[in-house]
Amino acid sequence: MQKVNNTKENNDNIVEQMFKVGAHYGYSKTRRHPSLSKYIFTTKNKTDLIDLEKTAVMLTDAGAFIESLGVKNGVVLFVGTKPEAKVIVKNVAESLGMPYVVERWIGGTLSNFTEIKKRINELENYRKDSATGGLDKYTKKERVVMAKKMEKLARYYSGLIGLKKAPDAIFIVDAKGEHIAETESRKSGVPVIALVNSDSNIKNIPYPIVGNDASIPSIKFFTEAISDAYKKGQTSVPIK
Repeated sequence: MQKVNNTKENNDNIVEQMFKVGAHYGYSKTRRHPSLSKYIFTTKNKTDLIDLEKTAVMLTDAGAFIESLGVKNGVVLFVGTKPEAKVIVKNVAESLGMPYVVERWIGGTLSNFTEIKKRINELENYRKDSATGGLDKYTKKERVVMAKKMEKLARYYSGLIGLKKAPDAIFIVDAKGEHIAETESRKSGVPVIALVNSDSNIKNIPYPIVGNDASIPSIKFFTEAISDAYKKGQTSVPIK
């Protein structure tokens, strides 16, 4: 009975935190996807308000999965290219030493990873040569051309440096907006954890988290919650 009470108190606390960051704000009722109907608490002034009690359960489930990855030091790819998410996603991913995509998702990042890996390696080698003087053998004109090419590669692939194989999971902010990433992940067998708003189809997402995916405080709350769950898993590993 005590465990049940503790769980309820914990959920109440999470709901309160989510409410403070405006996680309950969905989009207009006319934009609601049918798969989200049971997660809507009410509609006020034509705007859907999300049932945070249910969101708390979803966050707990997603957190448990992420924690299990943390135990075995699994790789989680963080994705968030919308303006509100970019800085948050990048900072959290870097704090965990995880790969990330905060610019445009490049088609084939997962479905054609072998080709993507070549570009990542090319960028890695260029940076290594640049730091060790390996570019000195090229003429000034050649170095200028290479620098421009690498600048373009860096924009889209710098967050993926170190990614040697497909990730163990992918965390997405706004699965509808990142539908290509979500689809590639599903087809590649990579589990998806996604913060989704009331306009998203969650039928094929293993770990959806229904909440406001359009405001910085809400995005920050959920992204950091995923990060905390991963760190919790890491610290639970027995010291040998």
